[in-house]
Amino acid sequence: MTDQLTLTQLSRIIAEQLSVPQLRGVWVKAETSDVAVRGGHCYLELLEKSDDGTTVAKARATIWRSTWIEVDHKFRAATESELRSGMKVLVKVNVDYHANYGFKLVINDIDPSYTIGDAIRRRREIIDRLTREGVINDNRNLAIPAPVQNIAVISAPGAAGYGDFINQLFNNQRRLRFNVKLFEAVMQGAQVPVTVKGALDRIFTDAEKWDLVVIIRGGGATSDLEAFDNYDLAYHISQFPIPVIVGIGHERDITVLDWVARRVKTPTAAAEWLISTGIACIERLQSLATTLQMTVTEMVAGCNEQLSRFETLLSVAPHSAIERADSRLRRDGMIVADLTARVINPRINRLEALENKLSTLAPVATQRRRARLDALEQMLSMLSPEATLKRGYSITRCNGVAVTNPATLAPGDVIETTLAGGIVTSTVK
Repeated sequence: MTDQLTLTQLSRIIAEQLSVPQLRGVWVKAETSDVAVRGGHCYLELLEKSDDGTTVAKARATIWRSTWIEVDHKFRAATESELRSGMKVLVKVNVDYHANYGFKLVINDIDPSYTIGDAIRRRREIIDRLTREGVINDNRNLAIPAPVQNIAVISAPGAAGYGDFINQLFNNQRRLRFNVKLFEAVMQGAQVPVTVKGALDRIFTDAEKWDLVVIIRGGGATSDLEAFDNYDLAYHISQFPIPVIVGIGHERDITVLDWVARRVKTPTAAAEWLISTGIACIERLQSLATTLQMTVTEMVAGCNEQLSRFETLLSVAPHSAIERADSRLRRDGMIVADLTARVINPRINRLEALENKLSTLAPVATQRRRARLDALEQMLSMLSPEATLKRGYSITRCNGVAVTNPATLAPGDVIETTLAGGIVTSTVK
């Protein structure tokens, strides 16, 4: 019978065999999983996966508090991110074996550049490319209709994240109702970009039916979200004509899709956001209704006040108007009487005086004009051609023209001489 060992003895032998220089300070490439910080120490698992995502190797690892403080600070400063599950890392380890706790790796250092050079660098390159192409904000800038009621959801059927979303959305305390349709897609692995784009294309065929597209996936290992860091999928979303919101993973998880669509952290947060937009619309309507009611109430009150005032005025206004008109008439009558006394009567007296004066002056003036006319008539009678001829004068004409100069006559001209007693015809010799 072979020698028998106790478990403690076997554990001691294993520990001795592992305590060799070749297994201390070894740099190992792996993917992190189940990262947790407790009591100042960091506990995690290191995985190795095949190309199809199958885990082919696994080991527990620990970063003790004395080392964790420095490693965490260095990693955050270089990667702008905390150490979390699903990251590709290059770590410096010592192999450790304990009788109670078994085999594990103790991490003494980490190379952040390796992690940056993998996931974060790839993500940054995609984001930079979309930014250079000027499309990164195209979908984010689309206006979201209010209220949002018709929602196209892209998720895996039966997934916990989709269930959380539906439960939160349809059991809201305000009893808001939404029209939701699931467009199935693979949400983990290499088929994610192709199936999500296919779902978007199916939504696009009835684009006028949908107010919003929601892409949701529940939590899990960060490595499960690497498929969402895909340029083709991100570009497809950036050019989609319907606003897209994304709730993928846990609150701390970030993918390229969060840069091209509106991020709402988790599926539950997506539902809460939709509910909040609906509540905001209701509150706006309630506020408008309150404002409208107050405005109408104030207007009616004002109109009632005016009617009351008019009613009071109508009871006294006619009498007051008649009194004011009568007062104006009396005042105008006094003004007319005053004008008659001050202006019209003096003018009447003047007209009467002029009338008396005219009755006296008219005959005298007429007699004077008649005497002057008689004198002018006598003067004209004395100066007339007949009177002149009677005084011994004559008028000689040749061819009807009066002759004033004998030199104008020629022998043989026939002339007529007009006398007071008649006409004498002569021939010039």
